[in-house]
Amino acid sequence: MAEKGVTAGKLASNVQKKLTRAQEKVLQKLGKADETKDVAFEEGVVNFNKQLAEGSKLQKDLRAYLTAVKAMHESSKRLQECLVDMYEPEWYGKEDVDSIVEDSDLLWTDFHQKLVDHALISMDTYLGQFPDIRARIAKRDRKLVDFDSARHHFASLQKGKKKDEVKMAKPVSLLEKAAPGWAQGILSAHHVAQTNLSRNQAEEELGRAQKVFEEINVDLQEELPSLWNSRVGFYVNTFQSVAGLEEKFHREMGKLNQNLNDCLTSLEEQNKTGVKPQDATNHSLSPAGGSAPAIPRSPSKLRPGPPVPPPPKVTPSKDLKQENIINLFDDAFVPEINAEAPVSGNLLDMDPDSLKLAASPGGVASSPASQAMSWDMWEADTTVAAAASAGTDSNSVPAVVPEPLPGATNGSPEAVEMPPGFLFKVMAMHDYTANDADELEMKAGEVVLVVSFDNPDEQDDGWLMGTKEAHWLQNKDLNTKGVFPENFTQRL
Repeated sequence: MAEKGVTAGKLASNVQKKLTRAQEKVLQKLGKADETKDVAFEEGVVNFNKQLAEGSKLQKDLRAYLTAVKAMHESSKRLQECLVDMYEPEWYGKEDVDSIVEDSDLLWTDFHQKLVDHALISMDTYLGQFPDIRARIAKRDRKLVDFDSARHHFASLQKGKKKDEVKMAKPVSLLEKAAPGWAQGILSAHHVAQTNLSRNQAEEELGRAQKVFEEINVDLQEELPSLWNSRVGFYVNTFQSVAGLEEKFHREMGKLNQNLNDCLTSLEEQNKTGVKPQDATNHSLSPAGGSAPAIPRSPSKLRPGPPVPPPPKVTPSKDLKQENIINLFDDAFVPEINAEAPVSGNLLDMDPDSLKLAASPGGVASSPASQAMSWDMWEADTTVAAAASAGTDSNSVPAVVPEPLPGATNGSPEAVEMPPGFLFKVMAMHDYTANDADELEMKAGEVVLVVSFDNPDEQDDGWLMGTKEAHWLQNKDLNTKGVFPENFTQRL
């Protein structure tokens, strides 16, 4: 029975509050009662509603994007599974194709999961704070109506005090004729007590309503501006995460597609010629005249290891027979020179048999005995010349110093300005074709200025960062700098 009484009393109190608030709102709309205004708070509420609408739309579009990624994953998976089913076991690259399809499926799965972790979950957390604040804003509006109602009620009692005293005086004057004298004083005191009690109750109610309203209002005045300012950082983090994940996904997927294209190209060659071709995957990383291993297909690796440079060219052995050694210092040495043939390589790369010597009028090569004698005579002449040079006064003959080439520093940092973070120079020993946009393409013989990485953690083993010396000397910028395999170069 007691619980029913409490429940009934609370229900009656709530109904009375709703009726009082409805009456107050009607009076305010009719202009018969003033309304408390807070321009700064109302502006904050407008921003709050705008921020909530933008966040809800972003969450909806992000979920639709993830649904599209999932659908694209399923479509790509079914398409590649169709290729695997049709790819016969004896065809070229069967195992490679199976591995590429498997890695592609893993890459799609990893991409979708990271979008959920880094974008969608943070989006849900961001929007999770709005319902509580919106409920407190609604509560603040109700408490503001209660405060206005209590304020108006107390003001009406203050204004009607004199009128009530006049109204009470008339009945008392009428009762004076019928009531004894001692009863008239008691009746007047009763009316005064009732008036004072109503006024005190209204004042207390006004104080309680004002306290509750101000507590909620102060908290919201601090939270709404802070929430509004937080939207910029959240938008930046969300779209940076999506953009970064997309960039990594498409880069890794591009490598897998390139490997698949290489396999299919080799399969086409096999079908035309009937001969199984050599492994043609990763041809873009192969230097001139050499071969390189295939790029690892694991989506967790951002960059493969540096490619292997080609083997060195074969040079003449020291154990050549004496009759095959060219006597370069014999007066009868006259090599045939073809003016139409381009000059390439160096002396060590030349075939000794291709040099025709004119040691005799008949064009016959000199005998081993004459070659040995000529070599001994050259050694003797060299010894005499060295002794004569050592006995000459160093001041009498000035030393000849070759002029430095353009761009050479000769060990002096003031000679030519070097790029920021310059470490050392290297020369490309083999051609290198760039495989990614951040790599540096080189030709054999080009000089590269090696610089430090902006972020040392980004440097992979076997790779250097640099820019071509010719570009730096002409433009003085690092717009074309990129990474390249260290084993394709030789340090100067």
